[in-house]
Amino acid sequence: MSEHIDKRILDNGMVVLAEPIANIGSAAFTFLVPSGAATLPDGCCGAGTVITDWLFRGAGARNSRELKDALDGLGIHRAGSVTSSHISLGAALEASNLCGALELYSDVILSPMLEAEQFDLSRQLALQGLMGLDDDPRQKVMLELYEKFYPDPLGRSPMGKSDELEKLGAAETAEIVKSNFYLPDTILAIAGKYDFDRVCSQLEKQFSVTRPRTDRQIKPGERCGGYTHYKHDGAQVHIGLMTPTVTIASADYYNAMAAVSVLSGGMSGRLFTEVREKRGLCYAVGARYNALKEYAGISCYAGTTPEKAQETLDVIKGEFNRLFEGISADEMQRAKVGLKSTLIMQSESSSARAGGIASDYYLLGRVRPLDQIKSKIDATGVDSVLGFLEKNKFTDYTVVTIGPKQVEHNQDPDWGEGTR
Repeated sequence: MSEHIDKRILDNGMVVLAEPIANIGSAAFTFLVPSGAATLPDGCCGAGTVITDWLFRGAGARNSRELKDALDGLGIHRAGSVTSSHISLGAALEASNLCGALELYSDVILSPMLEAEQFDLSRQLALQGLMGLDDDPRQKVMLELYEKFYPDPLGRSPMGKSDELEKLGAAETAEIVKSNFYLPDTILAIAGKYDFDRVCSQLEKQFSVTRPRTDRQIKPGERCGGYTHYKHDGAQVHIGLMTPTVTIASADYYNAMAAVSVLSGGMSGRLFTEVREKRGLCYAVGARYNALKEYAGISCYAGTTPEKAQETLDVIKGEFNRLFEGISADEMQRAKVGLKSTLIMQSESSSARAGGIASDYYLLGRVRPLDQIKSKIDATGVDSVLGFLEKNKFTDYTVVTIGPKQVEHNQDPDWGEGTR
């Protein structure tokens, strides 16, 4: 695993990070542009998803068709997404075409055409994606869960709200791009094969433009928490559950990850074993760590029948709480092997590594070398994980369900309970 991270801060303040991956002929990069779901003006929920598509409908001197032809001509595999904090624009390609790709992306970020007639197409695609959630209640319940768990606006869905998307206009969306795409807060991460000096020299020329910053501080409000049920006349109940935990910056982060792996590290994880295999309560169940910069949680999804929904939720919470009673050495070993296997697979993917580098720098202000992550995983043990759990008890669950039947969820009496 590589230990070397190249770093340069351009004259405009943009941070460029890169990590070589030996014996590959590809490169990947990720731009994190500060225009995530939580940064958008009120009433513009979903604008980030529209922007992610709209940017590529013409940029610089190229119209939509010409830009797509240029991207395809370089063999670029594009990726785009919206998080709470950023729009992520990624690409993977043959390393010899890296500079050509960065030239195109500089136009996309700095000089998008943002034509009004193209805006409606991008907005319609965003609306179609939102309507598609009706056919994907698993994703829908988790998006609703994050919105209830995190303080507003941090948990806002990147996919948006239909009423706000319907009213969204081209002019106000273009203004979001103009005001939010602030280069000193933009991060570019590269992984694979590259010439760092050449890349930085090119970037200094292409990203020499600066824009005034729009000072829009995000002030997190109260979070909803508690239990919310969304009525849906389907054959299943979809359960989302989330409880607070330490952030990635915490010294206990790796203990938290190990605890999650014990709960949901494949078919030997406790949730799969106890909820699905032994009791046959659900067809799908799993937990994962989920983090923003200042907040983090352990989330869990389960899909089951209305008749088994209550028992499924009760058993899941029971398994979360049973972690405090003890973890076997075998469970701990399997958890560590699983975490290191994921790390190795990510290290061999230039796209995954570029995304990890950019995320690390945003969340931590530094990039964690892969060998350091492995060492931290190796250093966890039964005692350290139990010590973490003792300090961080799972007592504050947020629960969202979608389906024909509600469940009972005991909660802090200060929280409300809603049905929609």
